Amino acid sequence: MTGAVDIVSSHEDRLALLGQSELIEAFIIDVNGVPRGKWLQRDKAGALLGEGIAIPRSAYLLDIWGRDIVEGGIAFDTGDPDGTCIAVPHSVTRMQWAEGHATQALLTMREADGSLFYADPRGVLARVLDRYAAQGLTPSVGVELEFYLVDPNRTGGQRIAPRGADESAWRGWQTDTMGLWEIHDYEPILRDLLRAASSQSIALDTLISENGPGQFEVTLRYAPDAMRIADDAVLFKRAVKQIARKHGLAATFMAKPFGNWAGSGMHVHMSVLDRKGLNIFTGDAEKPSPVLYHALGGLVAAMPDTMLVLAPHANSFRRFAPGTHAPVFGDWGHDNRLSAVRVINAEPRAARIEHRVAGADCNPYLAFAGMLGAMLDGIADRADPGPESIGDKTGAAAPRLPIAWSAATDRFAGSARSAAIFGAAFQGIFAACKRQEIDEFRRRISDVEYDAYLKNA
Repeated sequence: MTGAVDIVSSHEDRLALLGQSELIEAFIIDVNGVPRGKWLQRDKAGALLGEGIAIPRSAYLLDIWGRDIVEGGIAFDTGDPDGTCIAVPHSVTRMQWAEGHATQALLTMREADGSLFYADPRGVLARVLDRYAAQGLTPSVGVELEFYLVDPNRTGGQRIAPRGADESAWRGWQTDTMGLWEIHDYEPILRDLLRAASSQSIALDTLISENGPGQFEVTLRYAPDAMRIADDAVLFKRAVKQIARKHGLAATFMAKPFGNWAGSGMHVHMSVLDRKGLNIFTGDAEKPSPVLYHALGGLVAAMPDTMLVLAPHANSFRRFAPGTHAPVFGDWGHDNRLSAVRVINAEPRAARIEHRVAGADCNPYLAFAGMLGAMLDGIADRADPGPESIGDKTGAAAPRLPIAWSAATDRFAGSARSAAIFGAAFQGIFAACKRQEIDEFRRRISDVEYDAYLKNA
């Protein structure tokens, strides 16, 4: 893609951009992190940035296949009414990957009193951020997000394969962790991706090749605006998928698309600023502030209860196994990449926590809400995180994580901590969504099961 990118920064600029568009793609982000919406004509520009447009409230509560959640209490119990959605202003940008003059608009749903709809994941995060603001605090967040670029055509009998794979569907000899060769090999698509990010004012710090063939990681720049970083994460994922499609590839944020290769995670760096903009985690060169460890104690205590928002899908749990970088305990360590949470204090003024559990397939709004809510609870309770892990030796008090989908769902559904962080109403609908998906998986028999049991059981 060539030419300058369009960056809009004022209300008037956004109205003009929408008014000149051949089509407007307006969408919400549902509980699974999936964009769902409609195409609009340019005469809706004023409504998008003003009184809003109608979207069914049940659009937020769909399973991963896009079906209504029977036990969700929205679609069937209430007659499926509409809600009012307005555009998130900074999301109104040209779709660099689309033909012609097409514009996108991320929507959020508001109630009549101006509050955010309880099932809107942006609303879930907003309520946690309001708790910080009430105490004069602001969380800073940065994200490392991994994904694969794959050949969507069936190669060697596989559903997907690395680009250029041979008939066996593997080319393991071509993995090149942090190698520039891999980046240059994908240069046209990656350059288009960087342009698309720039056009949306998504600030990226780095792009590297990762451990799998065609796997990459981007870093979204650290900032004291968790909502904006969550918005950027979902908009970035959307852009990657569309740009890959234009290049004849598919981008996937599945947690574990290949059984024999590294999974894709979403590592989240977090600190907290006070009213003066100072990092309350700052200590000295030897050790961060005690407040960091209280926040850490909250994260450790809540991790089993909030596991479902960090690993929301059946495939999510394929990342978790002993001996991998995806932990099975809610442990922590100083500069320890084998632990669930890493304490970073190389520069005391930038002391922070790196949460390493979430998969790239999570809904960033919900993952952030779970992490930040747990941190704030830990600070309030002066929580103790327990002994740290040293290398692969897990701290003695570290809780075991529920690394089975149904177990994580049950733990989330029955947790008072989850209800306090996410709200009891959202807790109920998210658990209902996951249980409906679990039931669907139980009805489907895999080829592995037929291979193992059809003749021999």
